[in-house]
Amino acid sequence: MTAPRLLMLPALSRSDRCDRCPAAAQLRAVLPPGELLFCAHHARKHRTRLIAAGALLSPDLAGDLLSATYN
Repeated sequence: MTAPRLLMLPALSRSDRCDRCPAAAQLRAVLPPGELLFCAHHARKHRTRLIAAGALLSPDLAGDLLSATYN
């Protein structure tokens, strides 16, 4: 698996919500059409596709959320 590409963006705030559910956002993924926010659960669920798509990831928790060993 390719290492995630990290992007320096403003930190996520308490009001930022996951684009898939109402949980607090923990990861920002930037793709050519725009950005997506994910909670920890959905970041882990979609990590393979995000990395394969070349998404730029906010460094907030990207290392922990996207590591293959994170449970």
